[in-house]
Order: sequence, then structure tokens, then C-alpha cells
Amino acid sequence: MHVDQLTVTVETVRALVDQQFPEWRVLPVERVESEGTVNAIFRIGPGLAARFPLQRGDVEATRRWLESEAAAARELLGRTRFPVPEPVALGEPGPGYPLPWSVQTWLPGNTATQEDPARSAGFAHDLAEFIANVRTLDTRQRTFASHGHGRGGDLRSHDEWMKTCFENSEQLLDVSRLRRLWRHLRELPRNTPDVMAHGDLIPGNVLVSRGRLAGILDVGGLGPADPALDLVGAWHLLETGPRQLLRNDLDCDDLQWERGKAWAFEQAMGAVWYYAESNPTMSRMGRRTLDRIITCALT
Repeated sequence: MHVDQLTVTVETVRALVDQQFPEWRVLPVERVESEGTVNAIFRIGPGLAARFPLQRGDVEATRRWLESEAAAARELLGRTRFPVPEPVALGEPGPGYPLPWSVQTWLPGNTATQEDPARSAGFAHDLAEFIANVRTLDTRQRTFASHGHGRGGDLRSHDEWMKTCFENSEQLLDVSRLRRLWRHLRELPRNTPDVMAHGDLIPGNVLVSRGRLAGILDVGGLGPADPALDLVGAWHLLETGPRQLLRNDLDCDDLQWERGKAWAFEQAMGAVWYYAESNPTMSRMGRRTLDRIITCALT
């Protein structure tokens, strides 16, 4: 998926686990097939998941990021009735793998890619509850970390990225229509302060069981952001009726709702072309989200 992507094998993980965590030597290690784009995931026994960053990077910078992920998970633990992974350990570089890696608890359930909740009213209510729970967390006077850049800050700061997306999507999408839509979305003003947000409510980060929300993954991006950011989940995960239920539960005004659409649009535009060959599941997610946004714009 990435030019500098690392290869992580079951044999490498087995050796690292045995060397660094000998108490787990008796537990089986198996690769988890995932549409994720950031980590290779391996299950250790019935209750643990090891996550190995896929892109090369500086060892200390990677360690700081993994420590910040663990801190974010601890911040969210117990603050919502929906399970999130609990940090367990931090592994070190070793033979066959050059970076730190993390271990957390394993959560049961299917991702929303495997068990699509798009038409579930119950799931829509659950997702709205989770978003509302996260918004109640104290920002502790923290503000959006990227000084206006990155998803959750200033929409217009994404113009160069969107230009790249449009140029790479000419053979994939109706780019002229999408450019016109972005020209509208990028101008949406923001009149609300940062609140806490999960930051990446895509199908692969949401667990589903019998049409209800069963857990939330990849909570390391938890932080202060535009209150509309987590509304991307409405577009990535829900069809029209349940999407409206989520909006009603969160009492979104027109401006916040449109900004949520804008963040989903920005994310989806990147997913379609970037993962067209390397991760078709992510590319299809982007297409479906864009279709929902376009359909809404036409009605």
C-alpha cells in the first residue's frame, strides 16, 4: 500500500514475542486479515492483538506515537459503554523488524466492512451515542494539534491534497462534478471550538454484532478537533434513514452537518485513487461515501 512499506511475517512476530514477552511463548500467533492501512495486525492467543506499523520511520518518533496511542486509549477507557482496546505492552525493535510495536487487548466482533450496519437504526443510535460520549471528554485546554493542517482543522488547508486527488482520479471518477462540490465544501465556515473526537470513524475501525455497535478500534487519534469531524461516520457507515437518526440524536445544525460531509468527502477522495490497486476495500469505501454525498447533494 505504501512505497516504504515493511514486510512483517508470522515467523518474525513469533520470534519477537518469544524473546521480549516469554510469558506468551505458549500462545499461538496468527496474522489477522485486515483492510487497515497503518498497522499489520497479529493475534496472540485468544485475548491479545499485536500491531506493527507498516511504514518505515524513526525509532524514537514511532515509540512516541505508540505511547501517545496508548495514552489516548487510556483516556477513553470507561468513558463510554462501547469497548475499546486496552494497552497491554510496548515491544522493541528486533531481528526482522526495525521499529517499536504495541500489544493491546483483542475485541470480539466483525468490522463494519464484514458486517455492514448501513441500514440499522440501532447502530445509528449507538454511533451517535459514542460520538456524544467522546465529545464530553475534557480537552484539558488542548487544541487541534496540526496548526490547521490535517483532518479536523481547517478545510481549506487541504486544497493541495485535493488537487492531487483530483489529478489522480481523472480515470476513476467524475472529477469535474467533484471539483465543483469541493469548491462549495471548502468555504464552509467554522464557528465552534474544538471538542474531543475519535478522528477516524471508517468501517474498518468499527466493530458490529447483530447490527449494533460492538466496539471501536484505532482510538490513537483521539484528540481535540472540529466538532464535525466524527460525523464522517454518518457518510462512511450509514444510509439515508439511519444517517438522519444519527443527526437527530446529535442535534446537528446545517453548518455542522455540512462540515461533517466535507471531512468525509476529503477522506473518501483520497481513498479511491490511493488504494485503488493496493487496498480495494478502502477504495470501495471511498467510492460508496462519495456516492452518498453526491446523491444527497442532488436531492
